[in-house]
Amino acid sequence: MRFVPALLLTLTVAAVAAPQPVPDPYSAEIQKWRDARVTRLKSDTGWLTVAGLFWLKDGENTFGEDPKSDIALPTNRKTPARAGSFIHSGGVTRVRALAKTPLVCRGKPVTEMILRTDEDDSTDVLEMGPLRFFVIVRGGKHAIRMRDLESPQRTGFTGIESYDLNPVYKVAARFEPYAPPKRVPVPNIVGIVDTMLSPGALVFQVDGKEARLDPVLEAPEATQLWCIFSDATSGDETYPGGRFLYCDMPKDGVTTLDFNKAYNPPCAFTAFATCPLPPLQNDLSIPIRAGEKNYGHH
Repeated sequence: MRFVPALLLTLTVAAVAAPQPVPDPYSAEIQKWRDARVTRLKSDTGWLTVAGLFWLKDGENTFGEDPKSDIALPTNRKTPARAGSFIHSGGVTRVRALAKTPLVCRGKPVTEMILRTDEDDSTDVLEMGPLRFFVIVRGGKHAIRMRDLESPQRTGFTGIESYDLNPVYKVAARFEPYAPPKRVPVPNIVGIVDTMLSPGALVFQVDGKEARLDPVLEAPEATQLWCIFSDATSGDETYPGGRFLYCDMPKDGVTTLDFNKAYNPPCAFTAFATCPLPPLQNDLSIPIRAGEKNYGHH
């Protein structure tokens, strides 16, 4: 009997030391991509913190916890009832803080300053407790975007449901260049239509059916192609406003579309984003059951 404990110990060690399944490189790649995606969403600058979008009128735009403010701030954030004003004129926005308003920019207290926008080389971000404010420009219109680091969308986030990984949806795409690059109207969710350059079409097959997308360049110096698309799952299994997917620039006329990395636009997580919508030609008639499913928590 005195050997039984030793035998049990041996069995226990053997159980602990048993080799664990090792994921194949592609599964590990997708899991790493999904983990990084969640990390970005949950960060201080992630979309889960975006809690307000306030279009500026010419002149004074007051802000504070007072509900009568032009920009009414969330309550219970220990911010003043009347904090100050954003003065907008001639395409320029200036912030003016009232006395004792704890407004900070780049670590320094702010009483009054002109704010650089997201179209400038460096955007000025104002801090007040857990709140952040900065100016965005969309279609020539200026707005204050607000982040709330204590946003319920952030604190209550439990993850994103995705389709099971399916290598069938990692496909080769033939690049058919446009000469010159085509200007594609891209509407957004707030009714503004931008024009973006598409250098060419991507032609591919899913389940034996041919499809094509017009990717666009997010910026003139972009190093990837950006696909804004919808498909037969949109509005049911996936987000109604479509999904996003990036791919590498084509090499020798070919690139890869990995729809397992298709993801929801910011508008799936906050009502205060200005997401682009898929161009009409990027509404695929086939279902793409890969990537992120509909989040729909706001």
